Amino acid sequence: MSFDLADYARQAAPVPYEDLDYDAFGPDPLSEGALRCIRYMCDVETHTICYLRDLLVTPSHQDPEVTTFLTIWAYEEYWHGEALARVLDAHGIPTGNTHIQTLRQGLGFRDKLAPINQSIVANVLGEDFVAVHMTWGAINEWSTHAGYARLIEREQHPVLTELLTRIMRQETRHVAFYATQARQRLDRSRKARWLTRSALRAFWAPVGSGVMPSSETDYVLRFLLGGESGQQVVHRIDEKIHRLPGLDGMNLVSKAAREVGVPGALAA
Repeated sequence: MSFDLADYARQAAPVPYEDLDYDAFGPDPLSEGALRCIRYMCDVETHTICYLRDLLVTPSHQDPEVTTFLTIWAYEEYWHGEALARVLDAHGIPTGNTHIQTLRQGLGFRDKLAPINQSIVANVLGEDFVAVHMTWGAINEWSTHAGYARLIEREQHPVLTELLTRIMRQETRHVAFYATQARQRLDRSRKARWLTRSALRAFWAPVGSGVMPSSETDYVLRFLLGGESGQQVVHRIDEKIHRLPGLDGMNLVSKAAREVGVPGALAA
């Protein structure tokens, strides 16, 4: 399996969203639960540039393929945030620079220490840290893609479906890069497999954890992953993780769902 980075770079563009009929949300608004999830997703997508800040002080910045991808990834994620903000605006939910600044300032001192801590740990670990980064990215992109699909399934709103389908097409390319890199790096290094498994077991949490309030993360998980359909999503993501070299049997997403009381969550 390979990823054509040059082709990806040539095709990079903002997700198209201005042509959609947002007035359709007037007589047919999204549910309160869906809007709460979209607010969460919008804030997380907008925070991508801050994740990039932390990654560029690690050994990942030395790999030109990784930095090329990350440049485009951050660009496309920015526009995902803008597109989701347009849905929120149509429902009278405020977005924009003031909201983003308040969110970032609310992270406090730990946010200022994040790049320092990550730089020290990652550079001590060396090149094998990149396998951790790529695997973490793959899991988060699988989760994000699945989250959008579940919103489409739950809301059945034509405008939201079209927008999220467009976003998911770009997220599919993000998944492909991260997963390809993770598989290759884990496959060739026993140390990378051990480091990645240890880091995931100790520190992995659902997308947005540490940025968004835990109450919001828990709500989004319960809204999207509850019931039979949600549990199928949980196990599909876990199965993808288990197929990566050295990561069998981790059940990361199942455990996260169970810990927040997702209805129907099964024991790992």
